[in-house]
Amino acid sequence: MLALRANSESGFTCCIGVGGIGAGIIYQLDGEHELGRNESRLGKLLDARDYCKLHIIEHYIARLMGCESAPNRLQVLPIGVVGDDGPGNQILNEMSSVGIDMRFVRKHPALKTLFSVCFTYPDGSGGNITSSNSAAQSLTADDLKAAADCMKAAGPRGLALCVPEVPLEIRRQFLELASECGNYRVCSFALGEIHDAERMGLLGLTDLLALNQEEASALFENGPGHVLDDVFLAERAAKFTKDHPRLRMIVSAGSKGAYASESGFSHFCPAPELQPMSTAGAGDALLAGVVCGLAAGIPFIMPNEQGGSFSHRVLRTALDLGVANASFSVTSMHTIHPGTTLANLLSFAESRGASISKSVQDA
Repeated sequence: MLALRANSESGFTCCIGVGGIGAGIIYQLDGEHELGRNESRLGKLLDARDYCKLHIIEHYIARLMGCESAPNRLQVLPIGVVGDDGPGNQILNEMSSVGIDMRFVRKHPALKTLFSVCFTYPDGSGGNITSSNSAAQSLTADDLKAAADCMKAAGPRGLALCVPEVPLEIRRQFLELASECGNYRVCSFALGEIHDAERMGLLGLTDLLALNQEEASALFENGPGHVLDDVFLAERAAKFTKDHPRLRMIVSAGSKGAYASESGFSHFCPAPELQPMSTAGAGDALLAGVVCGLAAGIPFIMPNEQGGSFSHRVLRTALDLGVANASFSVTSMHTIHPGTTLANLLSFAESRGASISKSVQDA
């Protein structure tokens, strides 16, 4: 099986994360107008599989790194809680089947598995509503302590993934533990969490921050509101990383592609032109692709590389892999593309006119 190799010298050999582990359903709404506050709306219940953030990201990582079969595999471990119910048992089996190590995921005897209702518009865009009283909310400091020895053993070759759908306070404790263990800390935050995450000091505990346009606009404009232009956001992100030299940033620009910044320098990777089946989970697929590139020792960005089109691009950075994976993900109605393998991803990129650099082929 073709897979990226974990690089024990310049990459990562372990990815351990906290965040949502759950399932859901997807409705395709009738009509293009945004869902109103008091609106009852018809929609088609799709025969599509929806999953929550940590599951999506770690599934893509496990598949692209060949965790179920590759000899030099990346160890992928979630920390979480699911319900002792049908969806919880199904998710545990699905995650285990792709080589994810489930030793730090426990079952709650009373609370139900995290559940999400995703809605999409005819153009493929959309959002979701996720249960706030699920088993995922019962994650405790004891769950983190159970994984502490593993995080400590990984040290600087460990990547700590911290994503939404579990309490912010627990995420803060997880990032503090990751800092003590010397792990590389990767975070994303939901739109409504940006202000609290900044107030709680979570950005100061982050090495790589992944946001979409709305989330980045909220960070730079001090709260939710107007969505800023993607080029302006990229400039703000570059300045932000110059002022915070330990921090890297990814800002998704949706169908246009994504920007990434470090130390004041930026890089833009355009996305191929597609007719998406669904954009649900695309941001998670973007982050997963970037994490895989970093784990394999591929450079994060090429400073100040801009423009062009995907059809003439040479894929050579972690950002390039992330954009390719996000683009591939939207060709499926499911939030996890069931056909995800490294071979399929590279074939997809080449079918859209991109070429694969020697450095990525070597990795």
